Amino acid sequence: MPHPAIARDKAAVITGAASGIGKATAARLASLGMRVYMLDLPGRPLDAAREEVAGHAAETDHVIALPCDVSDEAEMRGTAQRVNAVSTAPSFLMNNAVTRVGGGIWNPAADWHKAVDVNLWGVVNGVRCFVPSMIEAGAKAHVVNVGSKQGITNPPGNTAYNVTKAAVKAYSEGLQHDLRNTPGCRVSAHLLIPGWTTTGDREHKPGAWLPDQVVDHMLAGLEAGDFYILCPDGETTPEMDRKRILWGAGDITENRPPLSRWDPAYKAAYNAFEP
Repeated sequence: MPHPAIARDKAAVITGAASGIGKATAARLASLGMRVYMLDLPGRPLDAAREEVAGHAAETDHVIALPCDVSDEAEMRGTAQRVNAVSTAPSFLMNNAVTRVGGGIWNPAADWHKAVDVNLWGVVNGVRCFVPSMIEAGAKAHVVNVGSKQGITNPPGNTAYNVTKAAVKAYSEGLQHDLRNTPGCRVSAHLLIPGWTTTGDREHKPGAWLPDQVVDHMLAGLEAGDFYILCPDGETTPEMDRKRILWGAGDITENRPPLSRWDPAYKAAYNAFEP
């Protein structure tokens, strides 16, 4: 067992659990004997994921699918009440639900609202609905919010997604600061930052990590007490990530144009920085 919060018969709540990293995390925790609550939109994908994850559990009734729209605070609060009615407070909360709807600066406002509602408010709702009871329980517990490297380096393309993931980073940093300064609190927050990962029904390509590899890295990071759990992949090494993050920060400290990594005028300088 990697941590006292991840132990047999303790409760885990995972949003976006019907596929990808969420489903892989649910399966791993179920195999460790945890009572796993899988939250996602209602439908066959969630039902099928629950059946698959239950196959990893010694007791199949310890894996529960809870249809829920994470962007709806009332739904999330009702779901939290259902969990707390039959279990002790969760010792593991993973806010993982995500949409890539959104797109560029001029994409429809409705797409931007959807991105913010799911990617940011889904995390905020998860924290507000579940974490107070986790603090009150007085036991060691983890909150894992799933961010993205795109929320740190901000590559051109899906600006709405980048904005929401940058907000999740800032929110998670503030959350951890608040938790560690709350008297008697034994709940810690963590930011999981996946690399290139094969999720959903996408074809797996060489270089991408599989969700189980992300789960391995996450559990190791939790055991080490890391806040930033930054995942490499088959193409991007930890040193490459470090260079890219530092270069992006340097746009401010060196007064370069924003996103200079993608500016032809800085191509030579960047290539020398990250050979």
